[in-house]
Amino acid sequence: MSKDNNLRKNILLVDDDETHLSITELSLKDEYDIITVKSGEEALEFLSKSQIIPDLILLDILMPIMDGWIVFDKIQDIANLKFTPIMFFTSLNEESAKEKAYELGAFDYITKPCERSVLLKKIRDTLQKAESQKSHYNI
Repeated sequence: MSKDNNLRKNILLVDDDETHLSITELSLKDEYDIITVKSGEEALEFLSKSQIIPDLILLDILMPIMDGWIVFDKIQDIANLKFTPIMFFTSLNEESAKEKAYELGAFDYITKPCERSVLLKKIRDTLQKAESQKSHYNI
């Protein structure tokens, strides 16, 4: 039994592609509570108005109007999300984008499509790493 057996982790999934949102939600919903939004603007509105602080944010980069880079930057300015891990989950498969993501402080960078088992492992690893960091800072 896990130490969080009564609390499922929640993941905010940000992607403008409805098919990708549906497939990813379906892949993760057995293990996590998934909140989906279809744009960077919706993500920021949710994060500023909701009582829910996601345990993890899966963020696409290639979105119209406000891309994932801008959303990532704006999330960093929200005080209560300082220790919320963000993983880029995108079809942008360029080494320079991956390097930029890690330089900005992203926990991981996953290119889609991605096998469900790989995505679940990366999410578990990221959540563990984030918990470890929170413990280190006594949060």
